[in-house]
Amino acid sequence: MNYEDKQPRLVLASASAARYSVLSKLKLDFETVTPFIDETPLPQESPSELVRRLSRQKAESVSDKFSHHLIIGSDQVAVVGGKITGKPTDRDDAIGQLERASGQNVTLFTGLALLNSESNHCQIDVLPYRVRFRELTKSMILEYIDLDQPYDCGGSLRSEGLGVALLEEFDGNDPNILLGLPLIRLIDMLAVEHVHPLQASQGIHAVHYS
Repeated sequence: MNYEDKQPRLVLASASAARYSVLSKLKLDFETVTPFIDETPLPQESPSELVRRLSRQKAESVSDKFSHHLIIGSDQVAVVGGKITGKPTDRDDAIGQLERASGQNVTLFTGLALLNSESNHCQIDVLPYRVRFRELTKSMILEYIDLDQPYDCGGSLRSEGLGVALLEEFDGNDPNILLGLPLIRLIDMLAVEHVHPLQASQGIHAVHYS
């Protein structure tokens, strides 16, 4: 058995196409699986605490199925006017979220967890990323929502799609954070587990589970 055979396989605990695309940049073999957890914030839970908890729970929720793996969990919320803004419940909620974000600075908090399901060692971090929204007209909001259908996105912002047209400024140390997967920080975490993309690239071979 060679060195690569001994490495835990990589699993992305997410149904997000954007996270899949970001992780694919590393050219590592990985599988994807959809985690099913309750994402309701706890009373008095801060944005950082929320995404830290949910990113770990997403990874842990699939660890029984993947017992010798490195499992990636990630979660993101937007904070507008000091209040957590999660995924919209429906079209009207999405409209309201974007109306409140219009012309405002919005901070995206992204939690990242890397769980070694064999050793139960879990690395967790939370990374902020600030964006500033353009002044949005009602027609801009409606057209964007109808075209991009951002109902699975925190703050109704699908930044990998037309959502980028709603923004005028970015401020963060890794643009991948905007897409929900802090890749630079993930590379550091993988190194702790002796996985180095530039040394162990095997080509992308992703398997999807529902």
